[in-house]
Amino acid sequence: VHLTDQEIKYINAIWSKVDYKQVGGEALARLLIVYPWTQRYFSTFGNLASADAISHNSKVIAHGEKVLRSIGEALKHLDNLKGYAKLSQYHSEKLHVDPANFVRFGGVVVIVLAHHFHEEFTPEVQAAFEKAFGGVADAVGKGYH
Repeated sequence: VHLTDQEIKYINAIWSKVDYKQVGGEALARLLIVYPWTQRYFSTFGNLASADAISHNSKVIAHGEKVLRSIGEALKHLDNLKGYAKLSQYHSEKLHVDPANFVRFGGVVVIVLAHHFHEEFTPEVQAAFEKAFGGVADAVGKGYH
């Protein structure tokens, strides 16, 4: 993914303030609530019966944090995302995750970031994140091709 210097500045300005646990947990919870069929990938996470249960589920929060940290690492290496081949293969061959869910998750993260960063999260900032997350989703989805 090629980002302009300005897009990189936008992303770094927001990402440096991200609380991984809070934003990651909220993003994964939102994904599971808005796209309930994604819950099938998290059958070992316990109670996912309601929005409240999902939002307060410690396994959802922890996994959301883990995924967001991984995205944070990817944001540092957008020029070379080949390191995500094993993660892609794992999600494809072992977990059988629909690759469209990577795009959905990126979109949900954008929504959560916009919620947390209000006025700082301008349309230009959103565009930069959409571009970057699209590249990450594509890299993780490569194992499906």
